[in-house]
Amino acid sequence: MSYRGPKAKKSRRLGVAISPKAQKFLETRPQAPGMHGGKGRRMNKLSDFGRQLMEKQRLRFQYNLAEHNLRKAYKEATRRSGSTPEELIAILEGRLDAFVYRAGFARSIHAARQYVNHGHFLVNGKKVDIPSFQVAVNDLVEVRPKSKELGCFQFALSTANAVPYISTDDKDMSARLNYSPTRDEIPVICDIPVVVEFYSR
Repeated sequence: MSYRGPKAKKSRRLGVAISPKAQKFLETRPQAPGMHGGKGRRMNKLSDFGRQLMEKQRLRFQYNLAEHNLRKAYKEATRRSGSTPEELIAILEGRLDAFVYRAGFARSIHAARQYVNHGHFLVNGKKVDIPSFQVAVNDLVEVRPKSKELGCFQFALSTANAVPYISTDDKDMSARLNYSPTRDEIPVICDIPVVVEFYSR
């Protein structure tokens, strides 16, 4: 099950915003929650395992994944011929819910997952309601006709931050994956090789 607890508190714990509201909390209260949060996270004092766990949690919550989903993605990445860290982030970024979020159809990864689950999107003309569905280069993802009048999509598109590897047509409410992004282009705060170290123990 994906995370459904207090997002602001979790964001302060991890040091990364996992929702728009959490971003505002981090700007005013960047310290970790709790009595001793003001003393900082002391990342430099974490053990190797502690640092690996922290980075794994950062990655997991930024993609709103259950632990078994992230582990499954790691196992798939190890089976591919490329670099495991690069393959892992490519698999996560290729998920339909992540694509919907990056394309600007949702204001958070949590909303994107919900919209996909509710069947609001078509991929190459066919309805897909599986968040883990892998979007391939040149695939066309669009809001289904009956959902285009919903205010949530229009509002999300008006506040979206564009990424270079996705072309979004705000008028048609469609988006296309132009190419597989490099790690530097993906707006995720995480040391991916450290996550790979965690799972390869």
